[in-house]
Amino acid sequence: MSSLRSRAWLLNQGGLIGFDGYMSRTSLLSDAEWARIEPLMPSSDGQRGRPFRDHRQVIEGILYRLRTGIAWRDLPGSFGPHQTVSKRHRRLSKDGTWDKVLARLVAEADAAGDLEWELSVDSTINRAHQHATNARRVERPTGLTGG
Repeated sequence: MSSLRSRAWLLNQGGLIGFDGYMSRTSLLSDAEWARIEPLMPSSDGQRGRPFRDHRQVIEGILYRLRTGIAWRDLPGSFGPHQTVSKRHRRLSKDGTWDKVLARLVAEADAAGDLEWELSVDSTINRAHQHATNARRVERPTGLTGG
C-alpha cells in the first residue's frame, strides 16, 4: 500500500504532496495529481460575470489553508484574493464538486489496491442522555433527612 497522507485530504500516490517528493510552500499539487481532478472542475462558460480565476491556483489555495489551518484572510497572495478562494471553496462544496473529486480518487485508489477498508467502532465514546436509560427512578420516602 502506498503512503496516504491526510495533510491536504487528497489521495496521494507518491508520499508527500508536491513536486519530487518535497512539500512546497505554495505548490501543493503535482501535474499528474492536477490532471486527475481538473476534468471535474466546473466551467464558467455560459455564466454571467467574470470567468473563473485559474482553478489550479485557487484549489492549491484551498489545500494550503486546509493544510495549515490559517484563517482565509491570512492566505498568501500567491493564491489570489482570499475572498475568491473562500467563495470558490463554498461553491465547490455546495455544487457537489468535492464529493465527485473524492469519489473519483477513492475509486481509483481502490481499483489500484491502494486502500484498506477498516472499520473500528468503540461504543465507549457514545454517551446516552440521562433520560435514555430504562432504569426506574427510586423515590425516596419523604420526611427523612439525609446525612
